[in-house]
Amino acid sequence: MNSLRIRKLIYAALYLAIAMVLPFLTGQIPQIGAMLSPMHIPVLLCGFMCGWPWGLAVGFIAPLLRSVLFGMPVLFPAAVAMAFELAVYGVMSGLLYRLLPRKPWAVYLALIIAMIAGRVVWGAVRLVLAGLSGTSFTWALFIAGALTNAVPGIILHLVLIPVLVIAMERAGLSLNRHGGNSQ
Repeated sequence: MNSLRIRKLIYAALYLAIAMVLPFLTGQIPQIGAMLSPMHIPVLLCGFMCGWPWGLAVGFIAPLLRSVLFGMPVLFPAAVAMAFELAVYGVMSGLLYRLLPRKPWAVYLALIIAMIAGRVVWGAVRLVLAGLSGTSFTWALFIAGALTNAVPGIILHLVLIPVLVIAMERAGLSLNRHGGNSQ
């Protein structure tokens, strides 16, 4: 059991490191880099592969740490809202993947639910933060940020993540399917 926890810790650290570096690769063209949502990829993979507690931790830490280290995303309100969004991505992908049958369709279902739940939480947090800072966060801003501007990233995630999850599962790299409560 200790060996499994250590492996999950190592995997989670790797996903966190990828979340720090991946935006540098896509950020060379800022408009495209932001639309691809590169930090979402390792967080979702962490949830799928390591389980919901690890996905939650990596998801919450990644945008805040990246903001402090590199100044992007801007800490308030972007990184704070993203921390909650990505935490939900990690929780939902990990939890649903563990509970659903071991079928390829289940990966897609878990991913879609995680992405929807994360975007709803992002919008709710942005609304609260706007209220606290005396600014506005309209329905149009929510739709633009959660859907319209995110279409390339949504497509990328729907194509790439299931392929990676299924390949890693076949290679025996998933630590989320092991029995017991050793999340």
